[in-house]
Amino acid sequence: MKKRLLATLLIIALAATMAACGSSAAPAASTAPAASSNDAEKPAEVVELVIGGVTSQNAKDATTRFIELVGEYSGGSITCVDFPDNQLGNDEQRWEMTQTGECDISIGSTSSVASSYNDFYIFDTPYLFLSRDEAFDVGFASDAGKAILAGVESVGLKGLALWENGFRNVTTNNKEVNSLADLKGLKLRTMDNEIHLAAWKAMGANPTPMAFSEVFTALQQGTVDGQENPYGIIVGNKFEEIEKYAIQTRHSFTPYYVVMNLDRWNSLTAEQQDAVTRAMAEATQYQKEQSAYYEEADVVTIEAAGCKVIKLSAEALAEFKAAADAADCATMAMGKMANPDLGQALLDALAAARG
Repeated sequence: MKKRLLATLLIIALAATMAACGSSAAPAASTAPAASSNDAEKPAEVVELVIGGVTSQNAKDATTRFIELVGEYSGGSITCVDFPDNQLGNDEQRWEMTQTGECDISIGSTSSVASSYNDFYIFDTPYLFLSRDEAFDVGFASDAGKAILAGVESVGLKGLALWENGFRNVTTNNKEVNSLADLKGLKLRTMDNEIHLAAWKAMGANPTPMAFSEVFTALQQGTVDGQENPYGIIVGNKFEEIEKYAIQTRHSFTPYYVVMNLDRWNSLTAEQQDAVTRAMAEATQYQKEQSAYYEEADVVTIEAAGCKVIKLSAEALAEFKAAADAADCATMAMGKMANPDLGQALLDALAAARG
């Protein structure tokens, strides 16, 4: 991993050098900025943080916002190098790289790393959150949600935030789905996650675990009948170009983890830690807003590609939820958690909020 990250950085540096050599701009000596009296006020040492991110535009926008804000709030003592679009590897690889310090901050799906940090399993429960506001304002903001994020310190990480990966929806390449019965026997690509598999089997589908890197080709070749992901991932990977139907099952609201190497966090000054915390809080709110915006924009993109968006009726959604509930995935998730009491506390907080 270390070699790959260094190689990536070297390629980017080389590309920048070649671009500079081929430029028709005036010589560097004539374009260099004049010395400023403010130079003496700049910190002697600048902390550079490497960030590994995902393909969703909402997360990329929020990362950009975080980078701008943390630079401002730290007085320029923190800069960042951003590697979005899985450039540093998949979710699990970035998580591991952040544990070892090869990456400073990483973003990815909690589902992908629940086997490494078991308390994330509760978020795999189908229909756990019924709206975006409920996820952020009740789920993530509850004492249980905060404790689940803070618990990543047990595996060498600092929990910075939970962001929105989005509500997961089904796409198919050969079958229109308007009811639970239409799902019967559908060969659906899923993550290799016990809770996901149990839920889809309960809903009548034929879940087929597969590496994400293989999904586009599998859909294209008809190896699977469909897949399920948030719209941001669907559009970010152009699945709408090869799928015929997008069904708004909204069966799971998957968070993104945003974590930092714990030793790296502890090496920051108190002022720098405060800058990271402030910047991340604002970036998190921005990410929520961008998620709502892009969800609407993604529907337009999907339809423009010729992929029909199917909005399930309230009755159909109730059927899906009842079938998933029958699998008792919440109990399964808590059985896999290191701290199942946090899972129960999260369920209790959601129940109380719903009255």
